[in-house]
Amino acid sequence: MSRVLLLTIRPEDDAAADEYAAVLDASGLDRASLVQHRLESSPLGDALRGVDAVVIGGSPFNVTEVEKSELQLRIEDDLGRVAAASVDGDLPVLFTCYGIGVLASYLGGAVDHEHGEPVGPVQLTLTAAAADDPLAADLPGTFEAFVGHKESVSRLPEGAVLLASSPSCPVQMFRVGTHTWATQFHPEPTPQQLIERARVYQNHGYFAVDELTAVEDRIAAGDVDAPRRLLRAFVERFA
Repeated sequence: MSRVLLLTIRPEDDAAADEYAAVLDASGLDRASLVQHRLESSPLGDALRGVDAVVIGGSPFNVTEVEKSELQLRIEDDLGRVAAASVDGDLPVLFTCYGIGVLASYLGGAVDHEHGEPVGPVQLTLTAAAADDPLAADLPGTFEAFVGHKESVSRLPEGAVLLASSPSCPVQMFRVGTHTWATQFHPEPTPQQLIERARVYQNHGYFAVDELTAVEDRIAAGDVDAPRRLLRAFVERFA
């Protein structure tokens, strides 16, 4: 039986549970095949043993934070181990949101605050290189995806292949080698799932608290079928 590991980095129980449910739904996996490890609660340990692929979820953490807690430093060290197992080994890994910054930093790229995006749907455009990418090749040339981030990759790591951009954030997706992908956007949630997540994080500085209704309306208008297809393509190819 295939086994996919979801590494969750969300201290909030509701958000962690919602993220698992969203990945489960979008990927087409069953609960026996999708194993969740809450990295903020427990070190990575031997969690990579016996898995066919790994999905890195989002997080309220930011790579660019000047003062990092011991917990965040440990998490980023653990994610560095995952990156090494993928880039230097053959473990298929999909890094999302917070994960794209961790991966880019680990590989010598740069992350800053110049291209943060508010919570909601944005239009992405695939690059020419996406036509030959195993995951992106079957996606439409332009499509909507959900974002919501305070930082982004400003310089790709050496050897990384840019696969998708948006007008407000030049680096939305890249690949390194043959087993490692990263997306700034969230590939897994439906509009309703992201609305529920926005409610959990309404006091985390992604938007003003009194803007929640407007954010919910913006999310509800999103058409995000393509990103979910991307996640399913990753699972079907490697698991």
